[in-house]
Amino acid sequence: MPEDLPASPCVRNCCLDQQDVCVGCFRTLREIRDWYTADSAARWQILECCKQRRAESLARQHAPEG
Repeated sequence: MPEDLPASPCVRNCCLDQQDVCVGCFRTLREIRDWYTADSAARWQILECCKQRRAESLARQHAPEG
C-alpha cells in the first residue's frame, strides 16, 4: 500500500447497526465496500466521517435519559 494512503480503521469488531454503520470502526456499509478502491482524499474523508460518528455515538451513550 502506498504510504500516502491511510490504513483501514477496521478494529475487527464488525457488526452493523440499524443504520448500516459498523459498531467497531463507524464506517457505513458503502464506505467499507469502497475503502480499497478509494484514493487518499476519499479515505481521509471517510476517516473524518467515522470520527464524527464515533463522537456522536459516545455523546448519545453518555447523555442523561429524559
